[in-house]
Amino acid sequence: MSDDGTPDADRAGRGAGTERAGDGAGTDRHAVVTGCSSGIGRAIAEFLLADGWRVTGLSRRAVDLGDGFSWLGCDLSVTADVARAVADVGSVDAIVHAAGYQVAAPLGRLDPAALEGMLAVHVGAAAALVDALVDRLSDGGRIVLIGSRTAVGVAGKSQYAATKAAQVALARSWAAELAPRGVTANVVAPGPTDTPMLADPARASSAPVVPPLGALVDPVDVAALVAFVLGPHGRSITGQALVVCGGASL
Repeated sequence: MSDDGTPDADRAGRGAGTERAGDGAGTDRHAVVTGCSSGIGRAIAEFLLADGWRVTGLSRRAVDLGDGFSWLGCDLSVTADVARAVADVGSVDAIVHAAGYQVAAPLGRLDPAALEGMLAVHVGAAAALVDALVDRLSDGGRIVLIGSRTAVGVAGKSQYAATKAAQVALARSWAAELAPRGVTANVVAPGPTDTPMLADPARASSAPVVPPLGALVDPVDVAALVAFVLGPHGRSITGQALVVCGGASL
């Protein structure tokens, strides 16, 4: 008898019986990952490839990540292009939307075009991608959106924060909608991460602050958390925003 009152035999049977298409290390697991050419998206694609996944990557800039990887060119800021880009993608076990960028500005200097652009990439592309692939997503599959710990609100980043908060709403809505199929949907929300985005002039008004643990978040650490959520022990995690921020949110 386990600590939660479940007989050990039943627990073992449940673990085996609920292992679905995207869960087992011995299966041919296929993930679609956006933003695969750099930063967190590339780290995720490389981590999954090393773990035996096949990865179809979407980005504007071409990239070759070796065996098991296929690249599709797509401008994720043009929502209508997303469904076309994945039209010939077959069945998938996981969808990871990691493409993103940040434009920061305080009140009084907000740029409507910046908000429109971030909404297109962070929210419009996520919705278009999952909508296009949901009927090809295996039962027991996974959806992960790469959000940000700033989704709760940060001074000088209101527009960016709003688009990242919208991703949480998407994931929670999809988690409820797809639960009968055993599909999970979550947000992995990094804090300041050591990627090229930190040097983008568009965020010059809000310089990154090193978290209390003393270092920027390593993209590989974000990728490892995503891989856990995509794996067999992530099957009970859904509708959550999982923060990895080096203590920045304390």
